Amino acid sequence: MLKEGMKAPAFKLKNQDGKTVSLSDFKGKNVVLYFYPKDNTPGCTLEACNLRDDFPKFGKLDAVILGVSPDSVESHKKFAEKFKLPFDLLSDESKEMLEKYEVWKEKSMYGKKYMGVERTTYVIDGNGKIKKIFNKVKVEGHNKELMEALKA
Repeated sequence: MLKEGMKAPAFKLKNQDGKTVSLSDFKGKNVVLYFYPKDNTPGCTLEACNLRDDFPKFGKLDAVILGVSPDSVESHKKFAEKFKLPFDLLSDESKEMLEKYEVWKEKSMYGKKYMGVERTTYVIDGNGKIKKIFNKVKVEGHNKELMEALKA
């Protein structure tokens, strides 16, 4: 089980432009790694737009933002362009990274069980260690929580 203080699992995924992105690309920087269920859905759009709006503030805290979902590179490209997102969205169609980061879980909606992404954010420090884990994220006010964690 992943815990704060542990080394964050390495990853290599394609972003919305088809470029490979890995955790090691950000050595020395804080990484806000947020996992979300699906492009172009109300909660995920609000979360992405909140991060977009506060993007300059994250930069001042020496942090990069990476969004991850099981959507395709093409879906991410449309989503990023539609909402002018200034950060990378990583495609994990194989769900390998989602499983490594323990966010691919059984969920339930209207009594029906299915597998999906549990909205979770990891803050990773410049040495690749997990600084903070936010489970079952509530989108409203999450940016402020993230900034506090980065300043801590």
